Amino acid sequence: MKLLAISPHLDDAAFSAGGLLASRVDQGWDVTVATCFTGNVAQPTGFALACQLDKGLGAEIDYMALRRDEDLVACQALGTRAIHLPFLEAPHRGYTSAKMLFAERLPDDRIVDKVSMALGEVLAAERPNLVLGPLCLGNHVDHHVVLDAIRRSCADHAVLLWEDWPYADRENRVAAMPAVIEHLTPETRVRRIAACAAYGSQLGFQFGGFKAMADRTEQIAEERFYEMSKD
Repeated sequence: MKLLAISPHLDDAAFSAGGLLASRVDQGWDVTVATCFTGNVAQPTGFALACQLDKGLGAEIDYMALRRDEDLVACQALGTRAIHLPFLEAPHRGYTSAKMLFAERLPDDRIVDKVSMALGEVLAAERPNLVLGPLCLGNHVDHHVVLDAIRRSCADHAVLLWEDWPYADRENRVAAMPAVIEHLTPETRVRRIAACAAYGSQLGFQFGGFKAMADRTEQIAEERFYEMSKD
């Protein structure tokens, strides 16, 4: 059996579905995490550079190379393979403020067409039995792009959507009934924490540090997944 998790950013799959990914690996599944927005900009400026500096990383750091390396460590902790697609995150596509990241997609942002085509190629190569993707809690524009691309490219596949974490902590519970509930075991929780910890560049910004992330994860009993609507 093969599972393909389609992650917007380098951390979303581990943050949101690390327990299920680890569990399926333990059950003998071949599990791959394909991350869409991992492309480099040689000399970021403006808001894109600010996103890097805000995390304590100097302008001389190759931010996305660092993040791709973090992702490889996270996937090793989970036992999954990694695919890094070369598309640029929203701050490099004309989204110039934090507010814009959680607003409507820019009219000239046609990246979903390219992401859909690339996912079609990944699906043809991987031939997964199950696809995972983001439910888009938090309404990040990149998450919505990926979900739209999944709708276009995965019509013939079984698709489940994860509750985007840590956005899920700030949102009300989803009204729909989950199609799958993954109960975390002590082992899968440890591996989820290890995978999340690999993204050291993000922990302070997202959680307030490693301890806060680990303490919060210790309180999580289950991960919930929902069927993808066709509209």
